[in-house]
Amino acid sequence: MRKLWRNDVFWNAAGSLLYALASMVLSFFVLRLMGPRDGGIFGFGFSTFGQQIFIIAYFGIRPFQITDMAGEYRFSEYHFARRLSSLFALLSSLLFLWLMVSIGSYDGIKAELLFLLSFYKLLDGFSDVYESELQRRGRLYLAGQSLFFRTGLSMLSLMLSLLVTGNMLFSCILMDLTQLLGLYLFALLPLRSLGELPGSEVFSGEKRRGRSLRLLRSTSFLFLSAFLDFYIFSASKYALDLRLGSESSGIFNVLFMPTSFIYLVANFLIRPMLTRLATERREGRYEDFSRSCRFLILAVFLMALGISLTSLLLGEFGLQIFELLLGMRYRGALLREILAFLILIAGGGFYALANVQYYILVTMRRQGTIFFSYVLVSFLALVSADRAVQCAGILGGAVCYLFLMAILFLFFSLSVLRGLWRMQNDGKNGTREGKAE
Repeated sequence: MRKLWRNDVFWNAAGSLLYALASMVLSFFVLRLMGPRDGGIFGFGFSTFGQQIFIIAYFGIRPFQITDMAGEYRFSEYHFARRLSSLFALLSSLLFLWLMVSIGSYDGIKAELLFLLSFYKLLDGFSDVYESELQRRGRLYLAGQSLFFRTGLSMLSLMLSLLVTGNMLFSCILMDLTQLLGLYLFALLPLRSLGELPGSEVFSGEKRRGRSLRLLRSTSFLFLSAFLDFYIFSASKYALDLRLGSESSGIFNVLFMPTSFIYLVANFLIRPMLTRLATERREGRYEDFSRSCRFLILAVFLMALGISLTSLLLGEFGLQIFELLLGMRYRGALLREILAFLILIAGGGFYALANVQYYILVTMRRQGTIFFSYVLVSFLALVSADRAVQCAGILGGAVCYLFLMAILFLFFSLSVLRGLWRMQNDGKNGTREGKAE
């Protein structure tokens, strides 16, 4: 049992780490080898547009599936639901790209590359249904191996193909084919090896479809929240790609990378505390819950402040290292955007703090409040990002990102304060919040 647990921890960490690094490593590689235009298209397609398509295919199903130990839904139903969400993701990708080509924002080559990159991410989302089932059946290490080897082989295929052929379109096709092969070898076959896929012959096709649609309705709230959250996070990237083109989009993507690091570090602080927060709330220990919330917020604030101050002191040196990695053609391209870089770091700090508040609100079961906040800030992103980029270019995109993250943090903070006040009042009255609801 202990050996299995160690395998679970090792392979889950290895897969998650490689998956997190893939975007940064590949973006740097393509920018250096293929130049600003192709590098900009790749960075936008892989980490922004492709990730938005991944969220549609994913549809918030994984948290539901891996915690469904009672077998409320069978694998065949999860599988059919993911097929539907992946089809929706495919149609969404095609519709968006058709619109962009129709209005003259994208040429044919850019649209083809973005489709291939979004299809790669769609396959990523579809693979997750098998990896989630492996985790649900107590084989998290197999899910981690699948993520690790799928990602690693896809990265290698793209990089080797670009080195040999120098053809971006062919290399993206090869990466997609490698992803399909990885899905079969490392996700589907290991699940089959555990025995017959559970629930594959239990219900008729019509009944299975009905239950799968019910599952999608159950997770639609999670999906919409995740979709809007990522749109807010990426609104400046969309505006830059649309208004300034792929080269500026590629530079902005490099400047943006450290904000993802802040988010990852914040999650290392947040996730170990989630069980404690849930236990304190369930047991009605509202003072302890409030104290844990304050501790978590302070810890992430100090982390974000430390990274921001370090960036202020060493930001110029860090950008010089980035330029060295990217090659001579990028000399000075990042350093002249150092103000935008520092503003993005500050925005990343606000996003990390907003994520703390998000998890606190989830623990309080305030999903409606979360969704309402996302809708409001998404509207602000829609009306402000394009204008900010038109007015001030990359700097305008950075300022818009900081503004949106600060507003999201403010909305979540007010909701957390209100929730804590209500919980403390309920505690004083001798009632538990869960019963009051």
